[in-house]
Amino acid sequence: MDRIRLWDKEFELFIPEQKIQNAIAEMAQRIKTDIADSNPLFVSILNGAFMFTSDLMRELNGPYELTFARYSSYRGTSTTGSVQEIMPVKVDVKDRMVFLLEDIIDTGTTMQYVMNKLREQGAREVRLATMLYKPEAMRCNLVPDYVGLEIPTDFIVGYGLDYDELGRAYRDIYKLKSE
Repeated sequence: MDRIRLWDKEFELFIPEQKIQNAIAEMAQRIKTDIADSNPLFVSILNGAFMFTSDLMRELNGPYELTFARYSSYRGTSTTGSVQEIMPVKVDVKDRMVFLLEDIIDTGTTMQYVMNKLREQGAREVRLATMLYKPEAMRCNLVPDYVGLEIPTDFIVGYGLDYDELGRAYRDIYKLKSE
């Protein structure tokens, strides 16, 4: 599909599924090299990262521990500026290498909050892997360790990303069509 409509907005194809899958395969190779013989904990940030996490874990194809957490800082198409803890990490992270798996990083507010919290809880190391990264939107001192694709600041949906809870299930990524 070249275009989709969600609620009151129209979106156009931006990143096809194959480009996403290629980026994930490359990222998985880097992560495998970096984790070597450690016992990492992967933390998938819901709801958006579920598709990315699933595809990445299949590529990693190993005996890794995976858990889920959920935080929110968005309403509609914009950030609220504050982080709401909906489902915090419940696994003991003390002395562990933790990999946060996120769908998209734009302002960085949520991930900076989560990374600091995990460090306070005793994580030996916290690394950040994101499928999508908007460096122009960054509002804090945060640099992801692994980036699938860098993108401009367009509002996007699909591949786990939503517009008021619609659009997550598309395999491709779509950007908001200019009005």
